[in-house]
Amino acid sequence: MCNLIASKFITLDLGVTTFEISAGVLPYPITFLITDLLSEFYGKRITQRVVLSGFVALIFTMGVLYMGGAFPALDNSPVSDAAYTQVFGNSPRVIMASMVAYLLAQLVDVRLYHFWKRLTNGRMLWLRNNFSTVLSQLVDTTLVVGILFIGDASWTFIGGLIIHGWLFKVIAAALDTPLMYAGVAVFRKIGIEPAPADA
Repeated sequence: MCNLIASKFITLDLGVTTFEISAGVLPYPITFLITDLLSEFYGKRITQRVVLSGFVALIFTMGVLYMGGAFPALDNSPVSDAAYTQVFGNSPRVIMASMVAYLLAQLVDVRLYHFWKRLTNGRMLWLRNNFSTVLSQLVDTTLVVGILFIGDASWTFIGGLIIHGWLFKVIAAALDTPLMYAGVAVFRKIGIEPAPADA
């Protein structure tokens, strides 16, 4: 879903600062929270499988969008070919950029999460939750913006989008730390214990 709205770029005014980001960035930090929760309780191997299943879902989405555009719209169709192309015409490039970024960034996130978990012997949940996300979100943002705009926009514009997108994601990661602790509490309450640091 993030990919389907990613072509729209917005200004997000938070009062203290303003971000120029893709609309797809707004819900995207949730995926890193989920990946961290999966890593905490199910280990690296299972979480990597979940990441790969997300990659397959992205491929499927691209196929569905292609199929929707392959047939001409009826004259009385509520969505014309021109409207469909305007909204989804850039989606293959957006999804391709997102596929590459998603796969690499999520795998980096999983590895860094387990690195910090081993280093701290399973303590300091806040540290691995945030430190794994900070670098992986930089990878994600740089790849998505780079693939989308290199050759089509100035380096100043590209750099601005990378900085804005990454900072927004870092702030979101810091703000989701209480949600991480709440998620851990829920998992433990239903009898699921964290996976060992080397799992």
